[in-house]
Amino acid sequence: MNAICARFNMAALGTTPRTEILAGLTTWLAMAYIVAVNPHILATTGMDQGAVFTATCLAAGLASIAMGLFANFPLALAPGMGLNAYFAFAVVGGMKVPWQVALGAVFLSGVLFLIVSLLRLREWLINAIPLSLKLGIGAGIGFFLAIIGLQGMGLVVKSPATLVTLGNLTDHKTLLACLGFIMMAGLNARGISAAVLIGILATAAIGIPLGLTQFQGVVSMPPSLAPTFLQMDIPGALGLGLAGIVLTFFLVDLLDNAGTLIATTHRAGLMNRDGTVPRLRQALTADSGGAILGSVLGTSTVTSYIESAAGIQAGGRTGLTAVVTGVLFLLTLFLAPLARSIPEFATAPALVFVACLMARALKDLNWDDASDYLPAIVTAIAMPFTFSIATGIGLGFIVHALVKTIAGRAGEVGGAVWLIAAASVLRFAM
Repeated sequence: MNAICARFNMAALGTTPRTEILAGLTTWLAMAYIVAVNPHILATTGMDQGAVFTATCLAAGLASIAMGLFANFPLALAPGMGLNAYFAFAVVGGMKVPWQVALGAVFLSGVLFLIVSLLRLREWLINAIPLSLKLGIGAGIGFFLAIIGLQGMGLVVKSPATLVTLGNLTDHKTLLACLGFIMMAGLNARGISAAVLIGILATAAIGIPLGLTQFQGVVSMPPSLAPTFLQMDIPGALGLGLAGIVLTFFLVDLLDNAGTLIATTHRAGLMNRDGTVPRLRQALTADSGGAILGSVLGTSTVTSYIESAAGIQAGGRTGLTAVVTGVLFLLTLFLAPLARSIPEFATAPALVFVACLMARALKDLNWDDASDYLPAIVTAIAMPFTFSIATGIGLGFIVHALVKTIAGRAGEVGGAVWLIAAASVLRFAM
């Protein structure tokens, strides 16, 4: 036990193994919904749902353990919400890219992230992108998740007259989905960290006597990983037409990880006095490694989870919290029948709930400066209405650069913003 305390520097950080273990359990409870939601989303691409479940558990487990051991942060990782939706609905569904090629794009974005982390280019990229656009991207991904979740709940359906309209509120699945969302919101308001997981399981359980949920058991050996393992098509992803997709995976992962690191280290009291994040290089390297590992196993981009804040709130201060969370994800491999029993109407409310949490980013915009908040809002609303995270990012960067220039403040536009804006103009023109 003394060796563990020394390995994670617990004495200096004022924590104990018991506290760290409880914190790891808390983080797992807050994140475990992903093992049910992610396979449902990626299965829409034609990927084997059982294999995706196994890949999700393995990627989350191994990446979280790596973060804990390598960076000594109480930060857990898993396939990112928003990025999985972009993978499934925008890249594969919208652009008709085979899922194997999309996995190749995830692999390349992870390699690019790793290179940027090792060459210390990340600070230039992160600092050059203004806070307003970072906030707009975060909220926009939330809105993108929301429209997908509302469709899954049956609350929003297509309409030839108005594009979208209200669904059938007398449908039992829709009513149960609404109940699930209310449960998640209410439990979260009570400070219960596993609110999303409880809401998903309760909604699915209520559907059993109604004949809407087919219970398939609880424990079994993990499904085979073979249908997705090493299936990424890297040569296909190297095609010129997919450069924008690789860049989007990379940019969103970079911004999401940076934001999560800043938020969680600040809450845990681990941030340096000058506002910088300690061991940033190790943390970003672990994150990029997670993205590469996820693509090899067969899942969309793996990234740091803001739900790690639940474990931090429970006292987690060291990498042991992340290691415990990772071990629990590996044990979750044996709960595949339970995950397969959960229907879409039980997981869809989780997308809307997470979307609401992500939309909170807009409150931190500078609402007194139109050149700041307008590009951010364009970014946020363009994502769901064009059904493309990449398009939203591109339009936001273009508007930001042009508005600042017309306002006589071109000097406030960073080099990375000009670069991405120019690339976006070229992409739209082609």
